[in-house]
Amino acid sequence: MMTLDRLTVLADAWGGDLRRWPVAEQAAAERLLAVDPAARALLDEATAFDGLLSTSPQPRASAVLRDRVIAAATHAGLKPRPARRFWLDRLVLASGAGWAAAACAGVVAGLSLTTHITADVQADAVLYQATLAGIDDTEFLG
Repeated sequence: MMTLDRLTVLADAWGGDLRRWPVAEQAAAERLLAVDPAARALLDEATAFDGLLSTSPQPRASAVLRDRVIAAATHAGLKPRPARRFWLDRLVLASGAGWAAAACAGVVAGLSLTTHITADVQADAVLYQATLAGIDDTEFLG
């Protein structure tokens, strides 16, 4: 059962758009909004506040704050990772995937050619045995 106090807590946490609220709370909030004008006013106020927040400038961290955070992380034993390292890792991963695909293609090609090569080798072995037995190869040609 949704109360006005619970609606206030949820509106403060999730804003005025019920679609952003936890699914389990949405239906109860809609029922309360349908019967209580104070609940509707509270949600309208939350929606107006959401509009103000969306028009405000996005905060940006200063270089000083960034350096302080990195220094604190380094002091805690964490090492900053350079941005180019990320792209290098992606390149290595992509080239590794390419090599793996090429290797798989080679295996498939090798397996498909093996039957043809084996047949040719067997035919050569039969002809060789025939020549050793003194059979003229013209007899095979018809």
